[in-house]
Amino acid sequence: MSYDYTSIGFYTFDCLARPVTAIPPGGDTYFVEDFALAVSGAAGAAAVVAAKYGLRVQAVGGVGDDLMGEWVLKRMGDFGIDTGMMQLCRGVSTSSTIVTTRPDGQRPALHKRGATGAFEITEADYDRVLDAKIVHVGGTGLMDRMDGPPSFALMAEAKRRGRITTLDVFAASKKDMASVAGLLPHTDYFIPSIEEARALSGLEAKEDIGRYFNDLGVACTVMTMGADGAYYHHVDGTRFHMPAFEIDVVCTCGCGDAFNAGFATGLINGYDPEETTRLGQASSALNATGLGSQAGVVDLESTLAFLRRTPVKRAA
Repeated sequence: MSYDYTSIGFYTFDCLARPVTAIPPGGDTYFVEDFALAVSGAAGAAAVVAAKYGLRVQAVGGVGDDLMGEWVLKRMGDFGIDTGMMQLCRGVSTSSTIVTTRPDGQRPALHKRGATGAFEITEADYDRVLDAKIVHVGGTGLMDRMDGPPSFALMAEAKRRGRITTLDVFAASKKDMASVAGLLPHTDYFIPSIEEARALSGLEAKEDIGRYFNDLGVACTVMTMGADGAYYHHVDGTRFHMPAFEIDVVCTCGCGDAFNAGFATGLINGYDPEETTRLGQASSALNATGLGSQAGVVDLESTLAFLRRTPVKRAA
């Protein structure tokens, strides 16, 4: 196969500032200490981290005919990502976000949906898009033209061809299950945040949520839980909770997406479930040490060294 990782879906241009504690009143100006630009989104940030880890990566999504789109494509090219399947969506802007990062790392944002809702994958694209060991869909719930039957058909074909499939979502309530349920029978690893998993399932306990998604057809649910670590729940009975690393948080933007890329890298390298989840955790933790998606991630060697030397949080 030509690629290790095809990352499909949500690509954004991010502009970030830190620390932001309030929006200036009127026409006033507040000064910040740090400012950054980043390729982000559930597909974009994962693609960049995977490329930093040495995976052969293909980006599939949409950008607008604007300066933000030009920058996103150039920046991904800097990391060796193949952007040949990134569609130029005329008449819409590149999906873009202003991120106001708080001193504690939380990141309230102002977002314009843009081209994420305008790109489309047809059957004619399948041979190219699915030419990868892992097919990742990131951003279900935001892809207006792809959510629902088009994504269901794409993931079903990925599984028919024997690909490993992973899924991340943008979910805020139970109604978003309409865009997710049809993907789960074709998904090997569903990787939502605990907040998204609770919103979709209407359940609270991670064990109950894992069983709920198993019953809907997914092989394994891996929930990212921020400072509480991650929970792995496989239909084969493999289940464990993994604590988070002890770090000083700068910005949490893109942490779940970095986890996705680390997890995929573990799968590509044949790691066992705990090693794979731990690499996802380390990728997420390092991501949080810099401003903006992937800022704290350098390469796989550095992440493995971080993993070996950094203590984890003790259970409460």
